Amino acid sequence: MLKPPYTHYDQLHVYNFDSTDLGEIDDPDLIGTWIEDDTAILFFHKEKKALIEQISNRSQAKIIYEATLNYQDWEAGLDITTFSVPPLVVAPLWEEDRLSDDDGGIPVLLDPSVIFGSGFHPSTRLCLETLTDLLGSASDTISTMVDLGTGTGLLSIGAAKLGVKKIRSYDNNPFACSVARKNVQLNSCEQQMTVMEADLRNGLPDTAVDLVVANLYKGLLLDFFANPNFWKARYYIISGFIPSMEEELLKALPMAQLKLVERRKSDTWRLWLLANTTQEPPR
Repeated sequence: MLKPPYTHYDQLHVYNFDSTDLGEIDDPDLIGTWIEDDTAILFFHKEKKALIEQISNRSQAKIIYEATLNYQDWEAGLDITTFSVPPLVVAPLWEEDRLSDDDGGIPVLLDPSVIFGSGFHPSTRLCLETLTDLLGSASDTISTMVDLGTGTGLLSIGAAKLGVKKIRSYDNNPFACSVARKNVQLNSCEQQMTVMEADLRNGLPDTAVDLVVANLYKGLLLDFFANPNFWKARYYIISGFIPSMEEELLKALPMAQLKLVERRKSDTWRLWLLANTTQEPPR
């Protein structure tokens, strides 16, 4: 995450350890620690060879790889800048002043950090576009939502800004949860949103809500589709898959209780908007 004196991301210095037990790391140039399975990936604004050697010596953890790359390269060559998905206008922290220049838009301020969900990946943008369309056109109120795999928290924050009153946002990455919580505070959505760390492979949160957003990988989607407890919501925004996965995922849907309202695409990514025909809208 961005902390003073840093106001944007430029060079990323990345160190991947073969262990997660590294002890406390208190360094002003640390962006964050990404835990992935049994490894830890440390991101810094500056090169940290001496510190990395100290961490390795005290923890007996070994470096798997290290790299230095430009922030744009980490973001697949994209320039993370202000964009609009009407009525939302999303700006990274370093372009906060651009929010005041957009008359009539609903501002969302984001620290994208190095977490999935900046809004520039096609599946994230598809979800955000579908979310704004659904919340703007639904004939009955959508007041509760579950966001599975929240990343930066962008989708949940967008929903909160558009009037969803109660949102539970889950991610299994503690660093992602920290970034999402910071973004919740930046957008004053604390009363509407709760960010929770949870490994969704080990248990499904309660989905008895108006809307579930699941922008996830195919294996986890298939697990959810086979679980009757997943199908308690009224609407579903499902994404994170490409055309070659679509047939298998479609076959796994319990279509006796679902209606495929809309299918969207962007680049090689696909999205479904599903309605649960067994769930009545709130009175």
